[in-house]
Parts: sequence; C-alpha cells; structure tokens
Amino acid sequence: MMSSSLIPLPYYTPVFYNTILIIVLFAFIKLQTKGYVIYSPKKKEYISLILLVAVTLYMGLRPISYYFADMGMYNAEFEYYARGGEIYKSRDMLWNSFMKFCSKFMTAKLFFLLCAAIYIVPIYAASKKWLGEDRYFLFLMFIASFSFWGAGTNGIRNGIASSVFIFMLSYNHNKYIKYILLTLSYLIHGSMLIPIAAYILTLFYKNPKHYLLGWLGAIILSLTLGSYWENLFTSLGYGGSRLQYLTMREFDDQFSSLGFRWDFLIYSAAAIYAGYYFIIKRKFNDKVYIQLFNIYVTANAFWILVIRASFSNRFAYLSWFLMAVVIFYPFFKQRFFKKQQKVLAFTVIAYFGFTYLMFLIK
Repeated sequence: MMSSSLIPLPYYTPVFYNTILIIVLFAFIKLQTKGYVIYSPKKKEYISLILLVAVTLYMGLRPISYYFADMGMYNAEFEYYARGGEIYKSRDMLWNSFMKFCSKFMTAKLFFLLCAAIYIVPIYAASKKWLGEDRYFLFLMFIASFSFWGAGTNGIRNGIASSVFIFMLSYNHNKYIKYILLTLSYLIHGSMLIPIAAYILTLFYKNPKHYLLGWLGAIILSLTLGSYWENLFTSLGYGGSRLQYLTMREFDDQFSSLGFRWDFLIYSAAAIYAGYYFIIKRKFNDKVYIQLFNIYVTANAFWILVIRASFSNRFAYLSWFLMAVVIFYPFFKQRFFKKQQKVLAFTVIAYFGFTYLMFLIK
C-alpha cells in the first residue's frame, strides 16, 4: 500500500477498501482454479507476513485527523499527557496509564503506529494458532470484516481490547496467562465485560442448541419490550458513561436510524447460520469452534436487546469482531462440501461484499 503522505485524506479509507477488494478477488480466482493449494506453505507464510506488515503500516501511519472520528480525541489526550497532564481517573486506567507512559518518549505518530501493531498482531497470532499454515485465509478475512477498519482507526481502544481477547481465545498453554489477558482486555476497555462474561459462561455451559434458542429469545424480547432494555442497562450503571450511547439521540454514523435494525440483524445472522449449519446440521464437534460460536451468540444476543439505541454499533462490535473465525474456521478443519474450495471462494466474496457495500453507501 502507498505511503500515507502520498494519499489525500479523503482517499485514505477508499484506498484501503479497494486494495483489499483486489486481494479478495485474487483469492477468489485462485480458490476457483487451484483450491486449497493456492500457495505453498512457505509462500503462504511470506504472504501473510507481507499482509501483516503492509496493513499495520498503512493503518498506523495514517494522517492524524478527526476524519477518523475518535482518533482526533485520542490525539488530544495524548498531547495533553505529553504536556505533563495528570492521568484521567476512569475505569480504563490501564489505557490512560499506557498513553501517559508512551507520551514521555514518543510522538503521537509513533503512538498510533504502536496502537495499530497492538491491534493487528494479536489477530495474526491467533489466526496462526488456529489454522497454522492456512492462517493467511483467516487473517485476510479478519481484515476484510465490516468492523476491522473502523475499530482500528476510530474505536482504537475497543479494537485493541478485542484483539487481546481474540488472542486469549487462541492461547491454550497456560491458564494463568489467559486470565491475565482477560484482565488486560477489560482494563483497556470496560465494554469487553460482555464477551468476557460470555466466555466465562461457555466454560460452564456448552450446548450450542440452547445458545441458539437464547439468541432467538433475545429477538422476541427486543421486539416486544422495545427500549426497555436500553433503559434497564443504563439504570444498572454498566460501563459507566459508556452506556450513554444507549439513550443518546445525536449521532452521525451508519447506525443513525433508530429502531429495530433488521439489516444488521440479518448480517449478524450470517455467523449464526454458519454455526448452526456446521455444528448442528453437519455435526462438527470441534470444542474450540463450539466455544467461539457460543461466545458470539451470547454477545450478539446482548446487542439485539439494545439494537434500537443510537451508536448500538459499539455493542454490535462486541460480537462482530469474532465473525470471521465463526464463519471460516470450519472450512479448514473438515470437509463439508463436494467442491468445498468453490463454496469457500463464494463465501469469501459474500463476506467482503457486505463490507464493501457498506463502505460504498456510507
């Protein structure tokens, strides 16, 4: 990808999406013609690393601007700390301490590059742990996800917290390290309490059929009780000021129209259907996948309850960041279709197709 200094600010995001479009189309063609043997294992590793470095540099070296929404706010906080400001007292003390520490010896430009690395490298590492030499496909799909670019350039702190959580899910060598990663994820962004609670629930209860029933139940409860759930969670005080998103009525993003968002529910249901198909219909009995699916279903059900809220995308993201692995993981673990590589190819196109469509209409 081109250097940020060569790209005018209004074209910075379009260059990213159009570049990923070319990469995805190339993968689609290669899957159609060569199937899973798209590259040799060593070549896949090299391409994965190139993609990792290129996306990290492109995202991390983007211009510092309010064009990327919350990036401007983070920059203002960083400059405040660089001038000797005291650490803000909040639930996210780890993040504030991290910003203060970095401001002592690095520029804001370097800070945002570091943030991009902390956001993207754990996703790459998790893809490698889950799929080994096939990490390239899963990593590419994470990057091609609807929520990827926004989480890395706008909701930076939430994106980093979710990446730490993703890496925790893939790490199985030491349970105490997993606990540390869980804690770090929460301390970086308190909203991670929702997927963390979902993860803890899956340690004790594992039946995916019941999780699916709970998800369907959440739709019924949201349709029948309306804004009751936003008011309830706000009154409970979960997440401090972060829950102001549930009752705010001023906004400017893709979730600007209040009401029951059937379009985004259908989008969420793509991963729900994938899990249903692989686990229940095709009896895919993979413990890792079942847990991932159950976490996604639980976190998504919470979002459905507050779906009418402005900025409810902040809560939708708490499940959406797992969509890529929920949809694509099984393709590389078991054969489900006679021409599985072709099914995978069209699934890749459909998955990024939604991302690209939302980019075009935004």
